[in-house]
Amino acid sequence: MAACGRGLSRSLGTSPRPAWRGAHSDTGGRLKSEYDAVVIGAGHNGLVAAAYLQRLGVNTAVFERRHVIGGAAVTEEIIPGFKFSRASYLLSLLRPQIYTDLELKKHGLRLHLRNPYSFIPMLEEGTGGKVPRSLLLGTDMAENQQQIAQFSQKDAQAFPKYEAFMNRLALAINPLLDAAPLDMEAFRRGSLLQRLKSLSTFKPLLQAGRILGAQLPQYYQVLTAPSAKVLDQWFESEPLKACLATDAVIGAMTSPHIPGSAYVLLHHVMGDLEGMRGAWAYVEGGMGALSEAIASSATAHGASIFTEKTVASVQVSSGGRVQGVVLQDGSEVRSRVVLSNASPQSTFLKLTPQEWLPEEFVKRISQLDTQSPVTKINVAVNRLPNFLAAPNTPRGQPLPHHQCSIHLNCEDTLCIHQAFEDAMDGVPSNRPIIEFCIPSSLDPTLAPPGCHVVSLFTQYTPYTLAGGKSWDELAKNTYADRVFDCIEAYAPGFKGSVVGRDILTPPDLERIFDLPGGNIFHCAMTLDQLYFARPVPLHSSYRCPLPGLYLCGSGAHPGGGVMGAAGRNAAYVVFRDLRSM
Repeated sequence: MAACGRGLSRSLGTSPRPAWRGAHSDTGGRLKSEYDAVVIGAGHNGLVAAAYLQRLGVNTAVFERRHVIGGAAVTEEIIPGFKFSRASYLLSLLRPQIYTDLELKKHGLRLHLRNPYSFIPMLEEGTGGKVPRSLLLGTDMAENQQQIAQFSQKDAQAFPKYEAFMNRLALAINPLLDAAPLDMEAFRRGSLLQRLKSLSTFKPLLQAGRILGAQLPQYYQVLTAPSAKVLDQWFESEPLKACLATDAVIGAMTSPHIPGSAYVLLHHVMGDLEGMRGAWAYVEGGMGALSEAIASSATAHGASIFTEKTVASVQVSSGGRVQGVVLQDGSEVRSRVVLSNASPQSTFLKLTPQEWLPEEFVKRISQLDTQSPVTKINVAVNRLPNFLAAPNTPRGQPLPHHQCSIHLNCEDTLCIHQAFEDAMDGVPSNRPIIEFCIPSSLDPTLAPPGCHVVSLFTQYTPYTLAGGKSWDELAKNTYADRVFDCIEAYAPGFKGSVVGRDILTPPDLERIFDLPGGNIFHCAMTLDQLYFARPVPLHSSYRCPLPGLYLCGSGAHPGGGVMGAAGRNAAYVVFRDLRSM
């Protein structure tokens, strides 16, 4: 086992570009001076938008500032021999239409579906020679009930009803994800033709209403209430409630006790991979392999994708219409439309000439809530963690719980709330909430034999520390050491298995991936920033006040997560607009 770490530095070094990453600097041929459409940023949504536009006959180029495509859905060999999904690390929400339309399987996408999918070990003394208890959940409802019954027979009986309830809500919301939001401005002030066209945007809402029917008041509460309140109505056992509550706060600077947190609970049932509702998977080769498959589909139809080509500004004609972009090297690239996969803040506050945007619009964009609680730590280890609640086999091969999202410091919802309160005081959580994933447990291509890559998605860490202090290397390593100490309590020997680590605080996530405030969703997924208020009211249709400029990233409807819906929806809006020009 230890041999896998031989010759590897325990500190981060600069490694060459990984050979597995295809050369995209000239994917679609030489850079031309004019295209029908230009996409700023090769994140997964930008790539999806380019793929759909190109399939529709719109000659499209994508410009990416980094040396690698994918945005936050990227694989990077940070430590030699270890390939990390450096930011995004799990796949579930990718829209089924995209998977099919873009023929991603044909273009190399391979998934490792996880079952079981969730594991919470208890931090308690075993009794009578028994190991500490744990909660293991998967797709087998009978097994789930048996697991939950350790803590509450009542909850074991309620769990199938809860799952059915949440699945119905997810089914109702599905149509809203795959279409542009209701265009109230066109309905109120547009021409007769625009008003008639806007009527079609009512259809998803009507579909949702029909599905929810008489239960609409109960579902309204799920969308608006604190998740703790919703879960208290269903269950009594804290380990189960805490397990589910992690889905309500993941990536969000919120607590289970804050109104609106229950909405994100839907994310654990909204996914649909290869026909399996609620499935979660590791992408073989890491999340960058998903981006590579989308890019391969786009370029197969003629799209051009360029890396290390930073867009400096959006170019506007004297008549007040987008006419292309200017690259950092001074090159001008003309286009009929520009789609930005960058955040709303970068798009409208940095890349767009301010004189072409209304002052009130700019003010609203600058006031978007971008708070992030996330510090992502990528770890290379030379053996699997050995949890007290689920000991390893003598040979140390992966067990079912190793493929799960392993939730630590999540014995009850109060632990989560207390961790949140620490960050509100400008202090990294004393007992951070840790989502611990080992993708190499199912995908051995990611690490040398016997070794593993570990993804630690941790909360809560403020962007700015108490007293206005910034994160420095000492603060980063002090926090990471605290996280590792917590893991050690559940899995003794973990710290001794570490070969190297990569610590990404909110400022790091902002700097590397252009995530405002480090927010993985570009801006918070709160009710005041969703649907026809995303990113701001009256500008949720992917269009903006500057004609010819569109948003297609996570800051647009339906928001964050690796789902591709914003890219696909934006592409269709752009295509309709191009046809009417």
